[in-house]
Amino acid sequence: MKNKIMTAKEAVAPIKNGASIMVGGFMACGTPENLIDALVEKGVKNLTIICNDAGVPSRGVGKLLTNGQIKTLIASHVGLNPEVAQRMNTDVEEDKLECILVPQGTLAERIRAGGTGLGGFLTPTGVGTIVAEGKQVINIDGRDYLLEKPLKADVALIRGSVTDKFGNTTYNATTRNFNPMMATAAEYVIIGACEIVEVGEIDPNNVVTSGIFVDAIAGGEKPWQI
Repeated sequence: MKNKIMTAKEAVAPIKNGASIMVGGFMACGTPENLIDALVEKGVKNLTIICNDAGVPSRGVGKLLTNGQIKTLIASHVGLNPEVAQRMNTDVEEDKLECILVPQGTLAERIRAGGTGLGGFLTPTGVGTIVAEGKQVINIDGRDYLLEKPLKADVALIRGSVTDKFGNTTYNATTRNFNPMMATAAEYVIIGACEIVEVGEIDPNNVVTSGIFVDAIAGGEKPWQI
């Protein structure tokens, strides 16, 4: 069995400038802070971050934003991080942030579609609004739907509550938000684990993310960071 366990610094080493990265969690709940910190230290730039939100200035992807590493943010809710608006409206081109807002359910389904190999899906959400700009509208039985295309990424940063050495992972409570689907929709998947156990110690009925999706496991994530 391949050894997937490494330090957070080693796990993020392959990430290059301009990479697209999915980050699990909901308002930093379920976001792997140990991997975010390692990415901040690495200092890669011009990242496209796909996340439910922008975290807050001191947590989650907010740390990457403060460090000037994000070029494009694809998210649903950014209101808890005032730095998003500041960077969107700055006149300094190298600091300018492109923020693409996606309805939360649509964001989740686009990621799920990317992970399951679907070509897209139809939703009435956003019809007749700016969300529909540039998208194909399909009428079915007299109702308009938007064709939403799948989202995939180069890398996914996932937070696991308990992970075995193969990568089979469970999540505690709401830390499950976005993590399982993102683990299926990226080429390189890193688990920031609170606890690492031997293979077989997790009841198969409790496994949410299969280790077949996981490329690297970095321990050291603090359990209280829910």
